[in-house]
Amino acid sequence: MKLIRSVSASLLVLVFAAHSTGCATRRPLLVSDARTKAAQAAMTPETSLRLLKEGNARFVRGDLVARDWSALRKKTAGGQYPHAVILSCLDSRASSELVFDQGLGDVFNARVAGNVINDDVLGSMEYACKAAGAKLVVVVGHTSCGAVKGACARTELGHLTALLAKIRPSVAQAEAQAGAGPRTGPAFVDKVAVLNVEHVMAEISSRSPILRGMIESGAVGLVGGIHHLDTGEVVFFGKGSLP
Repeated sequence: MKLIRSVSASLLVLVFAAHSTGCATRRPLLVSDARTKAAQAAMTPETSLRLLKEGNARFVRGDLVARDWSALRKKTAGGQYPHAVILSCLDSRASSELVFDQGLGDVFNARVAGNVINDDVLGSMEYACKAAGAKLVVVVGHTSCGAVKGACARTELGHLTALLAKIRPSVAQAEAQAGAGPRTGPAFVDKVAVLNVEHVMAEISSRSPILRGMIESGAVGLVGGIHHLDTGEVVFFGKGSLP
C-alpha cells in the first residue's frame, strides 16, 4: 500500500511538472515596448495605415497581440507618440484600439455617435497631427449604425436632433442615388454610412487649413473605412485613401 501511494504521488508530481512546463512554453510573449518619438518621426502615412490593416487582420482572426499593460502604462506615463488619429462611432462594438489591435500610446481615438465632425473634433485632430506628430487621419463608420438609422428615420430627441442633422446630407444623397429603389433597410443604412464617412473626410479637408496643408504636402494621410460588425473587417475606401 505504501509503495502504491509513493508511486501515485510521484506520478502526480510528474504530471504537474509536465503541465506547468507545457503551459510555460505555450504562453505568448508579452509586448512591453511603447512607441518612441524617434519611431514616430520615422513613420509615414503609408506605414501607419499598414499597421492598422495588420492589426485589423489580427482582430478578424481573433489573434490579438498579447500586451504587458502594466509595463506599457509605466512607459507611456511620461509621453505619447501615436501614429494615427481615428474618428469612430460611439457604438460599444466599435472601439478602435480593439478593432485595430493597438496598444497604449498607439492611436488617438475620437468617438462620437455617427462619427460626425465638429469644431472640437477638428481641433483635436489638428493637435494630434500638428502638435503631437500623428501621421494619419482615419474616419471609420460601421454597418448597422444606430445614429445613421436615426438620421434616416428623422428621429428627434433632445441634443441628438442636432447631431443627426449632420448625417442628413448623406441621407439625402443616398436617397437621390437610390432613385425609385428601396430607401429603407440595412443596405440603405450602410450606404448612408459610407457616404457619411466620405462627407466627413471632405469636411476635414475643407474646414481645417492646417490639416489640408499637411494632407496636400503628404505629411499626413487621410483615409476612410467601414467596420463590418459581423466579420470585424474594416474596408478602406474613398478619395484621399492611401494604397
